[in-house]
Amino acid sequence: MNCFRNYIFLIGLFLVFQCNKSAGAEEVHYDTIQQQRKADTVQKDTVVKKEIKYHAFVVKNKNKDFKTLEKKYSQEELHAILAINRLDYKNKWRADTLVVPDVIEKDFTVYSPFPKNVSAARNIQKLAMFSYAIHAYALYENGNLINWGPTSMGKKATPTKMGLTFTNWKKEVAISTVNSDWKLRWNFNLYNYLGIGWHQYDLPGHHASHSCVRLLEEDAYFMYNWADEWILNKKGTVALAKGTPVIIFGTPEFKKKPWLQLLKSPHANDYTEDQINHEIQPFLPEILKQQNIKRQYLEHAQ
Repeated sequence: MNCFRNYIFLIGLFLVFQCNKSAGAEEVHYDTIQQQRKADTVQKDTVVKKEIKYHAFVVKNKNKDFKTLEKKYSQEELHAILAINRLDYKNKWRADTLVVPDVIEKDFTVYSPFPKNVSAARNIQKLAMFSYAIHAYALYENGNLINWGPTSMGKKATPTKMGLTFTNWKKEVAISTVNSDWKLRWNFNLYNYLGIGWHQYDLPGHHASHSCVRLLEEDAYFMYNWADEWILNKKGTVALAKGTPVIIFGTPEFKKKPWLQLLKSPHANDYTEDQINHEIQPFLPEILKQQNIKRQYLEHAQ
C-alpha cells in the first residue's frame, strides 16, 4: 500500500496518509442505499434476530463457478454473500470457499456478529467500532445497532492503531501523490497526526491495508455522511470539539478467516453485549466528556 498526502491547516501541520492504491468498486446507487438504511434503522428496536444457517460453496473453477453463482443469485444477493466473506466484487476471484446463507435476507443486519443493543453506549449519540478479530465494523446510535459491514484493516507489518480515537476531517476523493490514478474515496480521517482514516478500497478477504481501514464503497459513503467532523476555530488552528468516537479493538487475525467458522456454528463470530460493553467501558468517561464539550459548544454557538 502506498501513501498519499492531504493538506489541512491545523497548527501548520503537513499530513501524510498511508493508504493503498485505489481500485474501482461495483456501481452503487447511493441515494437508494441511504433511504433503505434509514428505513431499516427506524425498525431496529422491533426486529428479532433471525436464526441464520450457512453452507459452503467451494470454488474449484473460478470462471465456471462464479457464473453459476451469478445465475442463481441476484446482484444484491451476491453482494451480500461476498460481504459476509469480506470480499468486494472485484476481489471475488480470491475466494476458494464461500460461506453462503441458506436464505439471503434483504436486511444485511440480520447477519450481524455484533449485538443489536449495547447498554454501555446508550448515552453515546454515535459510536463506530472496528473489530480487528472478525474483520468487521459496527455503528451504534444511543446503543442501538444501525449498521455493520466488512473491513480490511492494517496488515501485520503496518497495523491499524488500536484504542479510542475520534473522526476528524473528511474528503470525498484523496489522490495519491505516488500515482494520480490511485483514488481513495469517501475518506474520513481517524488519527490526524498518524494520517490514518477509513475509506473505500479493495476488500481481498484479509487484512491488507497500510494502517488505514478499508470499506465497501457504499459503506464508506454511508459513514462519510453519518459521522461528524471535528469543529475547528475560524483559523483552523485549534480543535474546539471532537468528532464521532471510534473504538478499534480485538486481537488481530492475519492468517485465518474467522467467518469460515460460521459453517460450524452460525454464532461463531458473535460478540455478546457484555463483551462489547467491556470494550466500551474504559473509554466511556472520555467519550461522554468530549460529547458534552461538543454539546456545550453547539448550544453557545446558536
